[in-house]
Amino acid sequence: MGKTWILLANSHRARCLEKNGTGRDLLEVADFVNPHYKLDNRKALGDVSGDADKGHGRTGHSGTQFEPRTSTQAKERASFARQLADYLNQHSSEHHFESLVLIASSPMLGQVEPLLGHAAKQSLQKSVVADLTSYQKNELRQRVHRAMALSES
Repeated sequence: MGKTWILLANSHRARCLEKNGTGRDLLEVADFVNPHYKLDNRKALGDVSGDADKGHGRTGHSGTQFEPRTSTQAKERASFARQLADYLNQHSSEHHFESLVLIASSPMLGQVEPLLGHAAKQSLQKSVVADLTSYQKNELRQRVHRAMALSES
């Protein structure tokens, strides 16, 4: 059994881990941070002023007509998902791993998986909805292996 890459992701952080063969050790290959997360988080908490999220009506009269909008957070999450998928696609085409596992929060899993290229999709073993980005060392290893085992049952 060859190298397996495991992508752990949520909307603000992602970690790519490598597992060799049947061993239980995980080596961190890459760590990603969404550069727009802090700004979006501060904005959500009301720390950033501005009118960027206010709706604007189209009519010339006193009635209000709002256009559907895509939040800044959704756009930045989509951009971050594209970055992650591009990374996996590149390394898949260069044969840096044989199999791929995605363990991500629901929004990120739904955005990264469709962006995978043919080679990465062929190597995709499983997709699991979970956010494990904040765990370290033994706790991380245990939770990753548990998530992978649960997806098999």
